Amino acid sequence: MNKLLILVVEDDTPVRSLITTTLKAQDYRFIVALNGNEAVMETASHNPDIILLDLGLPDIDGVEVIRRIRSWSNVPIIVISARSEDSDKIDALDAGADDYLTKPFSVDELLARLRVTKRRLALIQSSGQSAIFVNGHLRIDYASGCAYLSDVELHLTPIEYKLLCLLAQNTGKVLTHKFITQSVWGSSWENDVVSLRVFMATLRKKLEKEPGSPKYIQTHVGIGYRMLKIE
Repeated sequence: MNKLLILVVEDDTPVRSLITTTLKAQDYRFIVALNGNEAVMETASHNPDIILLDLGLPDIDGVEVIRRIRSWSNVPIIVISARSEDSDKIDALDAGADDYLTKPFSVDELLARLRVTKRRLALIQSSGQSAIFVNGHLRIDYASGCAYLSDVELHLTPIEYKLLCLLAQNTGKVLTHKFITQSVWGSSWENDVVSLRVFMATLRKKLEKEPGSPKYIQTHVGIGYRMLKIE
């Protein structure tokens, strides 16, 4: 059995049934919430490993649910929504979502996204790295999974931390959009590049004193990103 516990937040009965039936067929453990307030309570009570979240909930908007959960938890959140505009996706990712699926979605794609998230969680949990990366005032403690700037801990989402580690482990190298999205999301769909731009923007806000004049992460327009070596 898949040991991870998944919280399904969906008020639409047919969609909720499709998701839970799929999870049951794959031996995932899951619990269900029918609205935003219930989702927050279930997250606090059961500490799920992954959340599948609809945005159009009957009480509060899903983006607000993400913000509330992100105030105290870094649990991976995969949005599943009928909202297909880039602005909707950006709002959700900006609030702290880790991934975004647009309805109607295929069961195979949902399972693929769950597998990627499982691998990412397993990597974090089983990481035996004891090394500490230092670059200027930036310090990453791989063993604890924490990053610091001038000895102040950076409060990063799992995706932001994964991006920072990937860039740090390749300091001085230009990493292409495709390489980064394949490494972080396990795919290189066009929408993943949109997600990447959003996450890089939020990461820079936390890492750079002047995001408009970045010191650590350099953008190579149309190509990708590079972690600069600070002497």
